[in-house]
Amino acid sequence: MKNIQSMLTTVAVASLLAACSGQDTGSNGQSIVNEDQLPKPVGVPGGNGIGHDAKVMTRNLYLGADLSPAIGATSLHAFVEATGGVLRQVTATNFPVRAVGLATEILGAKPDLVGLQEVALWRTGPASLAPMLGGPKTAATVRYDYLQLLLDQLNAGGKKNYQAVAIEEEFDLEAPANENGIDGDGPEPIINAELNARLTMRDVILARVDSGVHVSHAEGGHFQNLLVLPVLGAPLTVTRGWTKVDARVRGTGTFRFVSTHLEAFDPASLVPSIRALQAGELVGEGGPMHVDMPAILVGDLNSDDDTVAPGDQQAYRVLLDAGLVERSTGDPLSCCIESSYDLKSGSVSEFDHQVDHVMTNSPDTVRLVESFVTGRTMNNGWWDSDHAGVFSQLRLR
Repeated sequence: MKNIQSMLTTVAVASLLAACSGQDTGSNGQSIVNEDQLPKPVGVPGGNGIGHDAKVMTRNLYLGADLSPAIGATSLHAFVEATGGVLRQVTATNFPVRAVGLATEILGAKPDLVGLQEVALWRTGPASLAPMLGGPKTAATVRYDYLQLLLDQLNAGGKKNYQAVAIEEEFDLEAPANENGIDGDGPEPIINAELNARLTMRDVILARVDSGVHVSHAEGGHFQNLLVLPVLGAPLTVTRGWTKVDARVRGTGTFRFVSTHLEAFDPASLVPSIRALQAGELVGEGGPMHVDMPAILVGDLNSDDDTVAPGDQQAYRVLLDAGLVERSTGDPLSCCIESSYDLKSGSVSEFDHQVDHVMTNSPDTVRLVESFVTGRTMNNGWWDSDHAGVFSQLRLR
């Protein structure tokens, strides 16, 4: 939950060790995934993955920075400085390297479908206050496209292993930033801002290629119940939503696969919470989980029944009350590294609660074969994300 709350508020390998073990490097010296060296996932062994089984995974990538200093800034000057700090932290958390570890997790587990959250697209452009005043967003120079960087690693070596089959754009903010720390090199009235920074958040579904995975009716949507935050006295709507596909995997019948990322900013004292209302939209009439077929929900729900504070349990209990049943492990836990500025420090003991889930509306039809957690060790000097990943192999009858 930490990475979303921050908006307001598997194997450890050093690069030298990777080089000694024969890990490939790209032309820029960046490590790339070598499938022959994939680690074995940590978890409980289960079935052999044949027959009527579908393998699914949920993975929060972490947007790369704590946005709370910018959102909480009380003056334009403080806002510009804080936004510059956000960009510097995004660089420090080093998604190009983290993408290697994330791809290693996915290729090692071989899920048929993956729900990704916080698939950030970071762009820059000329310094301007206009987008904050209702003008069009103009920052177009891509700095980090998390989706493309991850796909590059998943499909390295010329073999296409995964493709994006559903992409939904959500929260989108452009703002002036003093990234270089130099005063006076920007235009009035943002004289310290040398550029604009733009963050576009996306939810994405990946499908495994050439493995008997067939998808149709790809779609995404936004929740009607959204949090609105005051930024420099103006309202900022935090857009969130979901993605879905209908799928068949080898011998299975058709099932619905839904991925989501529920709100985390609303206080635990708010009843009903924004995220609880969003959970209700998922399972309510017209929602992607309200279907007469087996449906599998994955995502960062920012909620659980017993590892989070009572107020944060609301969304999960809405799903339970609608008949959804858990189909993933809670041992070990998957959330979250909270202490590290750059994801180069922190302890596995910080994974002390569960917000990343796999659930189904058809417990008699969708049975759990095995489930395990990935990404609880550092890789190439960084944690792959502040979250860990959750994988489940499911048998559809």
